[in-house]
Amino acid sequence: MRFISSLLVFLFSLISFAQIRVSDNHRYLATKDGQPFFWLGDTDWEIFHRLTREEAEEFLEIRRQQGFNVIQAVALAEFEGIRQPNRYGDFPLVNADPTKLAITPGSSPTNADEYDYWDNVDFVINKAAEKGLYIGLLPTWGDKVADLWGDGPRIFNPENAKAYATTLAKRYGKQWNVVWILGGDRPAVYQGNDKAIHDDRPVWEAMAQGIQEVLGKDVFITYHPSGGNSSSKFVHLRDWLDMNAFQSGHGARETDVWNWVTHDLSLEPLKPTLDMEPCYEDHPVNPWDGKWTRQRGYFTAYDVRARIYRGVFAGTCGVTYGHHQIWQFLNKDLYAPINPGDTIIGWQKAAKAEGAYQMQYLKNLMLSRPYFTRIPDQSLITSDKGSTYVDLVQATRDEQGTYALIYLPQSKPVTIDLSKITGKSKNIWWFDPRTGKATKSGSIKDTASQTFTPPPNGTDWILVIDDSSKKFKAPGLIN
Repeated sequence: MRFISSLLVFLFSLISFAQIRVSDNHRYLATKDGQPFFWLGDTDWEIFHRLTREEAEEFLEIRRQQGFNVIQAVALAEFEGIRQPNRYGDFPLVNADPTKLAITPGSSPTNADEYDYWDNVDFVINKAAEKGLYIGLLPTWGDKVADLWGDGPRIFNPENAKAYATTLAKRYGKQWNVVWILGGDRPAVYQGNDKAIHDDRPVWEAMAQGIQEVLGKDVFITYHPSGGNSSSKFVHLRDWLDMNAFQSGHGARETDVWNWVTHDLSLEPLKPTLDMEPCYEDHPVNPWDGKWTRQRGYFTAYDVRARIYRGVFAGTCGVTYGHHQIWQFLNKDLYAPINPGDTIIGWQKAAKAEGAYQMQYLKNLMLSRPYFTRIPDQSLITSDKGSTYVDLVQATRDEQGTYALIYLPQSKPVTIDLSKITGKSKNIWWFDPRTGKATKSGSIKDTASQTFTPPPNGTDWILVIDDSSKKFKAPGLIN
């Protein structure tokens, strides 16, 4: 069995050694050999810290089957990640010193004296590689850097940050499936607890420099900011930043994510962007103001779809899903639940939540049509486009006009300018984001505006219009 596992890791390294890269048009991501890569991430922040080997393997297999391709995980976790041991009783650092990883000789999981914290991190990364999954590796959560909320402790400065990042880069530099995420839910410039303005960019710069000095300038690095922010606000011009990321967060349903995307893609130099932390499924809506009630409720699978589809159609290079009881791997027998509202689900059940299965349908839809030439285009819609979370209709198309995708947050008619779609005949489809099934609604030869009415069942739908001569497969079908 160990031989087979090692062979799988080796084969994946041959197929895709090194990391994903920015596409030639600087809007999307590509594999090493230039194929489209749609980032479908999952926020599994505490996986190294709170799961056993067996649990981690079980969870990774679930996410593999659900079509995810990036597991976002934190080496120094948020909640007592330095002062509370992992499930094997091991700490990551010696005396909370980031220049001294707590490493012991040997790595046998059957020998507690050998198997240390970083051996367990190795196991998860290797197991993810066997399953064809990337690890979006955060060297640390931001509370170990920023003078803001969180358990901390604050342990980083530019000098030890570079040393720590260098050590991690040397350890994981040969892993084909590791990409790097700095930031960890914190802004880089902010007013701290002491009311002074803090600029932590020298710390994050040092980490990026440590990684690049080991792995080269082509190594993929991005930045995960705090809620309501984008990395573009702080580090857009840094040459180490390959992709912007923003966090639309969990504070409200009414977030106009499409405008966040438009802002990031308007900047120079052009860089891809995505929502690295949209509303989590089953997360209480804004639980921090002390006024949460069940009437305010939780973000549902619909809320997740409504935000994610409109962000992607506005131009992102992918998206990250999250479930509120997964990121913390909620197990009330071991850890105090964090902001659960009035419902405990538990991570094993939450791993199979409705929205988690639905995300692969979005990825498959985007990959089933010409990818790198996709652009947002609201001018396709000649009826009322809407303006809010409740009603905004979002359209995207191939820049050559061979297809168009229109997300309808409500099951209401929409009027589309067909002159923007090439071909004498157009195939019309309705794509169901709940099931991933596409239903053909006929072909038309009209080139003027035409109104389309979605099926009556279901809240939200995607209208797909194809140039019939291109003979595209059914939306969402990529094999």
